[in-house]
Amino acid sequence: MGLNQWPTPWPTCHTLSPTTTPFLTHAATKSRRDRRHLSPSPASDLTAGELTIALSSLYMLLLAVYHPRNRYVLHLSADASDAERRDLAARVSTATPAIGAFRNVAVVGVPTAGTPVGSSGLAGTLRAAAVLLRLHSDWDWFITLNAADYPVVTQDDLIYVLSNVSRQLNFVDHTSDVGQKESDKVQSMIVDAGIYLAGRTNFFRATEKRPTPDAFKFFTGISCCLRLCFCWSDSLLTTIYVSFIGSPWVILNRRFIEYCILGWENLPRILLMYFNNVILPQEGYFHTVICNSLEFRNFTVNNDLRYKAWDDPSQTEPVFLDMTHYDKMVDSGAPFARRFRENEPLLDKIDGNILGRWGQGPVPGAWCSGRKSWFSDPCSQWSDVNMVRPGPQAIKLRQYINESLEEAEFGSKSCKR
Repeated sequence: MGLNQWPTPWPTCHTLSPTTTPFLTHAATKSRRDRRHLSPSPASDLTAGELTIALSSLYMLLLAVYHPRNRYVLHLSADASDAERRDLAARVSTATPAIGAFRNVAVVGVPTAGTPVGSSGLAGTLRAAAVLLRLHSDWDWFITLNAADYPVVTQDDLIYVLSNVSRQLNFVDHTSDVGQKESDKVQSMIVDAGIYLAGRTNFFRATEKRPTPDAFKFFTGISCCLRLCFCWSDSLLTTIYVSFIGSPWVILNRRFIEYCILGWENLPRILLMYFNNVILPQEGYFHTVICNSLEFRNFTVNNDLRYKAWDDPSQTEPVFLDMTHYDKMVDSGAPFARRFRENEPLLDKIDGNILGRWGQGPVPGAWCSGRKSWFSDPCSQWSDVNMVRPGPQAIKLRQYINESLEEAEFGSKSCKR
């Protein structure tokens, strides 16, 4: 089986969740759905101009990861106005004829809070996961991304490669070595006012600290990242996409999401109550739940599948990527990269050299059957949306995934320090 056109027995779906800096989440199904979801940013409140830029980046990210078999939910936090949500919905509805035909992109009308720190962001992620479980029964992966992310592979590449990955796995960048951050990350307590009071985006810090818990082991992400989600079918993938010191960006399988949302054991609920008062809960909630669960801890890959570049010494966020990072980024084989500035020329190079995208339409895939020209969108017409045609970058992605799985050595390095 070479990297040729290949039938896909899955549809997909995606959702976008709340944030002042919008995010995307994508879900992948092994039965017949692929989902994407845009989720909230941990950044501080945005001005009107900054929000406009963030929405534009989110819109471009949506088109870069669009596929008819996916489902998308766009979610802006309470910081955005109703008019901005309506404008985003109107812009998305006219982005490409496929969105209207497949009706697979939605904008959440009633937002959640967008407090820069505290449990609002985690609440938005869990809400998105719960919505996906309620509305769609056939997705396999839950992935998170934000407006500072961009794909470095086509959806055909990603679907082809991830369709051959075990659905038991979870990709979580994690460590139990909190180090000097223990006092702030583990022991400090805050109250996120946005969870309790409409329109509030501030938080209150307790004067006392609580001791490090001994009932469970605290885990956090190793580096900064963002959110996304996918879902696929029995042979191919469907994904959902949903940033910080410590990585809130994860790729989780459906079984683990059900474990967190439906809670047939007490562990997810107990840890949720604890992380409700942690200053940056997205950096550690999923990491801690999965690494303290006997059912999931041995199926965890210590990689969030994002390419990032860091200053020396490392700062709290990865550097903004530019043209100087292009070769290393492409050669890495990672499916996503971050962080990008608005209108960064590197994004145009990725569109032209890797994604084969031009104009304002979605990335062309095997499903697009329209004429290719500068004056028309090849994806304005389509044939079989169950086909994928992986390209050269799929080979690098497959190697990258295989190396990550080999390094995991399940049972020996998973959820270890």
